[in-house]
Amino acid sequence: MPCNFPVRKLACCLALILAAPGVHAEAPRHDDPKEWRLCRPNPLYEFYRPLSGTAEEREESPTKIYAEDFDIRDKLSYQLRGNVEILRADQRVAADLLHYDPSAEIWTANGKVQYQDSGMLMEAAQAHGEMAQERAELDALRYQLLSVRGNGEATRATNQGDHSRLEDVTYTTCDPGARHWYIKAKRIDIDQTKGMATVRHASVRLGKVPLLYLPVATFPIDERRKTGFLFPSFGVSRTRGTDIAVPYYLNLAPNYDATLNARLLSKRGFMLGGQFRYLSENHRGEVLATWLPNDREAERDRGTFTWEHRGRFTDTWQVSADVNQISDRRYFEDFGDSLTMASSSLLESTATLFGRGRYWNASLALQDWTIADPYLPSGIEPYRRLPRAQFGYEFPLWGDFSTGLRSEAVVFQHDERPDGSRVDAYPYLTYRNERAAGFLRAELGLRHTQYQLSDDFNTITHKASPTRTTPIVSVDSGLVFERPFQWGSRSMLQTLEPRLYYLRVPYRDQSTLPVFDTEELGFSWGQLFRTNRFSGADRQTDANQATAAITTRFFDEDSGRERFSASLGQIRYFEPQRVQMPGVPAQDRAGSAYVLDLDWSITDDWTLAATQQWDPTRELSQLSGLRTQYRWADAGVFNFAYRFRRDALTGASYRSVLEQVDASALIPLNDRWRLVGRWNYSLFDKSTLEAFGGVEWESCCVAVRVLARRYIRNFEGERNTSLYVELELKGLSALGRKSGEFLEHAILGYSQ
Repeated sequence: MPCNFPVRKLACCLALILAAPGVHAEAPRHDDPKEWRLCRPNPLYEFYRPLSGTAEEREESPTKIYAEDFDIRDKLSYQLRGNVEILRADQRVAADLLHYDPSAEIWTANGKVQYQDSGMLMEAAQAHGEMAQERAELDALRYQLLSVRGNGEATRATNQGDHSRLEDVTYTTCDPGARHWYIKAKRIDIDQTKGMATVRHASVRLGKVPLLYLPVATFPIDERRKTGFLFPSFGVSRTRGTDIAVPYYLNLAPNYDATLNARLLSKRGFMLGGQFRYLSENHRGEVLATWLPNDREAERDRGTFTWEHRGRFTDTWQVSADVNQISDRRYFEDFGDSLTMASSSLLESTATLFGRGRYWNASLALQDWTIADPYLPSGIEPYRRLPRAQFGYEFPLWGDFSTGLRSEAVVFQHDERPDGSRVDAYPYLTYRNERAAGFLRAELGLRHTQYQLSDDFNTITHKASPTRTTPIVSVDSGLVFERPFQWGSRSMLQTLEPRLYYLRVPYRDQSTLPVFDTEELGFSWGQLFRTNRFSGADRQTDANQATAAITTRFFDEDSGRERFSASLGQIRYFEPQRVQMPGVPAQDRAGSAYVLDLDWSITDDWTLAATQQWDPTRELSQLSGLRTQYRWADAGVFNFAYRFRRDALTGASYRSVLEQVDASALIPLNDRWRLVGRWNYSLFDKSTLEAFGGVEWESCCVAVRVLARRYIRNFEGERNTSLYVELELKGLSALGRKSGEFLEHAILGYSQ
């Protein structure tokens, strides 16, 4: 309804003006409810009233006015007294007294002036303004945001048009009346047209202790971004010394921005880092780089470069790139904080164009490698694939029959090895009959591989263009039996799924073929049903073998959840395995190792999984794995894993290469205190790989984490000791070394 009647006009304008001063309190949204789990469920001011309307309905909604006394007899003055309340959609304005002078267009509201909408609550001791000047002043106000977290007070708020000013203002994401941290500013000037606020003489306080003082600062009040400094970070490390980083954000355009990071390392020097992000309708990406000139410890320049890109040209064709470069092999060892990063041996860089249609898929890729391990010899990196083209299609013929092609063409390059190229094509005919009670899949194919080798290779192989052609036949079949039964009071469904797989590949002598990108795959459950036990096309296994396997599953009929599954399988060989990697003798075994996989949901909070590979020929374990997780009290979690593996069979024996235990836990002592820890120990080396322990304290709006960590920082076995101290002011920033992301990776279930 239009605001044409004088009192209704006043009500509409008052609602809009009262809302304006609150726009400065832009706070983080409730993206993660667990972030605010210790806050009061509904920390609302006492004058809050539930309203059914929405912000989108304001223009079309009628304005309703309530008061104990209406005095509108004199057209020179309008007064509403006693529990004045004005309602429109999601808006509510309340006061004890509302006075309006239509000739001067001046209004006054007294006695706990209250404003409410779907996004905020606000209360002031009194308010007055001039409608012609679009000016309003509010004294002694307090505000609280509803759609986002945030509340505070101000001694005075002035609004004129799109500009507002708040004096002696505070802001916090804590519950009202329990401000563990807050921002206090002498003055805030808000420009809604520019979407910016200027804060003068502001300080961030933890309780009564000032943490940071800003004489003047600007920040955005809406989705528009602002160039300026971000919160600094601070840390201490034995290898880097005192580590202080100050980021500076550059708002370059609506669809791209940048962040510069000035980082001072007391033991090494000054490092400059940068991040550039871009976004368009069909493309997005990010560029990261660091540069440390003349590292005082290493006595050389250090740096990294990373480029990630994802894009779409059409609905059919897309592109991706992931480029990674480092200045030297010890960069991750010196500047990385994780065991995983320090143990990175190779960095891969790729750029790929790929497409997909109804019956086909294709890709064209470039791939390069960089050694990131100082102990790997030069030239050990894999061949560059410049380029690698792949094409495949599968076309239905009739009934359950279809025909297809999988093909690849690659050019291999290397700085210290002979170059060459390879074309691999596999046309096939397949039959698939899949039903609820079982399946039958059969495939007949012919694999042809041809090489074009450089002259350096020819002196070794004596062939410029070696080839290999071999037929491949496989038949895969399985049945599914079901039976319902009672497990105590629980209705269960059990399946029994026998499976039989046969593979026939005639032997072809491949000893003269080069090895560009091929390795023998690790043995696992999936390997029982593959047509090749090698990756890449340089070797195609010979086979006359059958796999017998069986799986049983138990389902809860009420929820459909799988409670237990067990799978057991083995390959039986009818002929020796003659095709091997160079230097590996032929294997003549009756059967492979037995593979056993178990998954058991013991309760809703306790899960157990196990993997076992048993070599019946030598009567020993080839691989063992056990992992379990237990959850309690909605926040506690305990993980334990045992890993044992012997390396590939060489001659008549295995050699043990890995045996580890890994335990981690998140232990809530109460709603506010939690203990965290992890211990990763190598039984084979009798050495701790990584150990840390710490404590967390958390309130509604503040979290403190203290973490001590000792870990192996390189392959020489050198150890590093770190201390993480982090103070998180929720909804604002974190001070100190950020440990939250580290804990999420180290403790499975930490963030859940």
